Amino acid sequence: MSIDPSSSDARPSSLSRFADVLRNDTVGGFLLIAAAILGIIWINSPFAASYEGLRSLTFGPSALHLDLSLEVWAADGLLAIFFFVVGNELKQEFVNGELRNPRRAMLPIVAAVCGMVVPAAIYVAINFGSPETINGWGIPMATDIAFAIAILAVVGRWLPPSLRTFLLTLAIVDDLGAVIVIAVFYTSDINFLSLLAAAAGLAVFWYLQRGRGVAAKLNASPVPNWIVYIPLALVIWFLVHESGVHATIAGVAMGLLMRTRALPGEKQSPSHGVEHVLRPWSAGLALPIFAFFSAGVVIDDFGAIVSDRASLGIIAGLVIGKVIGIAGGSWVTTKVTRAELNPSLRWIDIVGMSQLAGIGFTVSLLISELSFADDPVHLAHAKTGVLAASLIATLLATVVLGARSRHYRKLMLALGDQEQGKAS
Repeated sequence: MSIDPSSSDARPSSLSRFADVLRNDTVGGFLLIAAAILGIIWINSPFAASYEGLRSLTFGPSALHLDLSLEVWAADGLLAIFFFVVGNELKQEFVNGELRNPRRAMLPIVAAVCGMVVPAAIYVAINFGSPETINGWGIPMATDIAFAIAILAVVGRWLPPSLRTFLLTLAIVDDLGAVIVIAVFYTSDINFLSLLAAAAGLAVFWYLQRGRGVAAKLNASPVPNWIVYIPLALVIWFLVHESGVHATIAGVAMGLLMRTRALPGEKQSPSHGVEHVLRPWSAGLALPIFAFFSAGVVIDDFGAIVSDRASLGIIAGLVIGKVIGIAGGSWVTTKVTRAELNPSLRWIDIVGMSQLAGIGFTVSLLISELSFADDPVHLAHAKTGVLAASLIATLLATVVLGARSRHYRKLMLALGDQEQGKAS
């Protein structure tokens, strides 16, 4: 049993129209930003205790180690939906879109690696000889893909779609790199048996879509597909979470394993069908709730962070290091390899996008807690540094990408006038 969302046999309901609105990246971006602002205001208001009480509210089966707080459910559970959508979209780009060309696919991957190494190196340089803060070198490595994509959607409506693809690829590689860094350097215990079981679950997920005749029989069955796939996805998510690896990686992995080509008799591929269903849930529910809880950072005395080497290293790493690493690494890569920049983009676009990658937020805050678990003073300054760096990066990226968006808008309007002139 399948549902064709493109069917026009019936007039769309109010719910369908609302879902279509949520599929717009700009609308989703505004919802995420509004939720984040609400979280920041609430935690820094006289009602901060109620906010802390809400996000620390715990529920879930303790026997499965899933008695988690609302904040963790949002970051590990709901955000996995967003990462599934992103991984699925990236798979479509690798198979049918921009990233089919290996010379272009290589560039954001190398840029992501450089965008992790350079910020970490800047942090180490600033904190060299400071044993109490040097352990925070991993904090400025991470890019918050949810916030970065949201800001790009809001300020860059007229930017070439290839820039969004570049950012998506870069941010996915960045997140995978951050998870590896956390697992190797900031986690003392990884459950490899759970990780192996999750890999087996992913293999089953892949086979159900591509096994000879299996996918066709599953689609032809009177039992809806989701009755099979949703329990399997939940098991995979649980196993990744149980392994000690950030559970959102389960969403990325399943998204990248989606089949993007339709079988005979299918009106659309599973990849496109699931994206159509899940994108409104991701933009309208998962991301705003995640942003609301993640943005709850108490704004410490900004004057104090100027003298704290940890916070200075974080700000310099995210604001300066990301640009040098991503834009500089991309440019050097095109000079020494066969990698190439999409012809629709200019290097100033990459600079603006690189600044956007300086939004650290969630993973940076997580690594801050792991780095300074026994040092509340440096932890407070590190979190404030992440917040300050993310704000600075957002403002700088808004200036650059906003100007570039207006530039591309003028080009498109001029091109439209030319086409009208030819037609007349």
